[in-house]
Amino acid sequence: MPAPTLADIVFSEQANHNFSKILGDLKKSNLSITNRLKSIQHDAAFVQKVADVLGLPLVANERCGSWYIDPALKRLSAYFKSTDGHTGQWKFSTRRLNFHLLEVIGRHDGCIIVDSTRRGKRMPDALSKTIPTWCAVLNQTLFPSHPSSHDLHVPPTVVSSSEASQMTSRLPFFLTSLLALQPDLPALRQHIQKPLRPLWVTPDDDLTPEMLAEIKTRYHPVVCCTSSRRVVGTEMSEEGYIQGAGDDTENWAHGLTAPLFWANQSRLLETPEGHLPGLIEELVANSEAGGQAVGELKRVAPRLLVGALSAEEEALRSASSSSKKEVCVVSLVPKTTEKETWEKSKRHMEVGLGKSKTASRFLREALPSICDFVSRFLQEPADHDVETEIGTGTGAGRDANKEVVLLCESGRDLSVGVALALYCWCFADSAGTVRSAEDQEQNHNKPSIRVKLGHIMTAFPDANPSRATLQSVNSFLMDWRK
Repeated sequence: MPAPTLADIVFSEQANHNFSKILGDLKKSNLSITNRLKSIQHDAAFVQKVADVLGLPLVANERCGSWYIDPALKRLSAYFKSTDGHTGQWKFSTRRLNFHLLEVIGRHDGCIIVDSTRRGKRMPDALSKTIPTWCAVLNQTLFPSHPSSHDLHVPPTVVSSSEASQMTSRLPFFLTSLLALQPDLPALRQHIQKPLRPLWVTPDDDLTPEMLAEIKTRYHPVVCCTSSRRVVGTEMSEEGYIQGAGDDTENWAHGLTAPLFWANQSRLLETPEGHLPGLIEELVANSEAGGQAVGELKRVAPRLLVGALSAEEEALRSASSSSKKEVCVVSLVPKTTEKETWEKSKRHMEVGLGKSKTASRFLREALPSICDFVSRFLQEPADHDVETEIGTGTGAGRDANKEVVLLCESGRDLSVGVALALYCWCFADSAGTVRSAEDQEQNHNKPSIRVKLGHIMTAFPDANPSRATLQSVNSFLMDWRK
């Protein structure tokens, strides 16, 4: 038998290409929609077991956490970013304050915050570092005479002592940045009776009721639950299991959302992989065509309410009614329209900014017109004199029956940005006193704007103004050339 030649031993370029394609196809098939949904279902069962054993309410850390919690069991959503816990980039967010969690924590003596993370990591940085920082800063703020609670607690198997020391050195700065927002500390303090203490549970680490009971003698436990078990290596060795399957939905979900998954769980899991994109498209279309319920309006400041465009008809009906409340509606629509067409009536403005980042950028040019329109509404004599709960005889009481409704596609981005601009431009204080025309162009600065944004985010934790939206607001308020 002749000895093999080099060409016989070394794969040809074509063979290498085919080998890479086979590996790619295997990886793609393992990361299928079916495997993702089955993995989510598996991890959700673990989360429910943790809740049953510990007896605490479940909170989803968005966006990922909601995939792992049955909507019937989800008490709240939280917004702790993993990027605020990345090594060397530790941060206490003055935008995402998460104060709304304190009421649930105090009422139930703790909570479970659910999240997941990508392959290879033991737990997400949001759970291992962002939430511990939040707990330490709030303890220092709300329990200044309880120094033993001021320490930073992190999971030692995930965060090294060196990193924990560096994080601790930044806590004084984080505390200063929180106090600069001038939060209502007595109101926050009344929700909780004890300091907060983060604890951790994963599919590989137990947290027993006995351990929890001991912590509860001195603290409100904030249990950070990582829903997915850790996968070391590739998913191909895991028999279809995908760690953090609910993450990066824009890359695999075809528009499927956590609520749609939970409402159609059996049907989705019974459908062959090849038919899933079509089924998901059908579910999404039916959900949208089925008519969204009229969005609930959220009060974010005195006289300022925000909501989705689905609430426009009801808001306009209120604006044209003879009720004691006088309402002005500003609709921010996802199409581009000429500025001359924006004012539809004395009480309705429809501003066509376009969609997404384009709309956020165009907002800077639209804010002078919006603020002028709303200012005229607030400063004109009331249609009728009304005694209100705010009182009469003051700047706030003279026209306290006037309200401004701001609507955008999501109800959480552009409308919130406009609310922030109006809060700074039109109102002299947090009681809703209307500024005079001469007083409106005062000097605004980032600290004062940040305080007002903190008020809005505390009143409406689900608000999510984009960075581009907030940049447009800051540019308008701080630009002397307005």
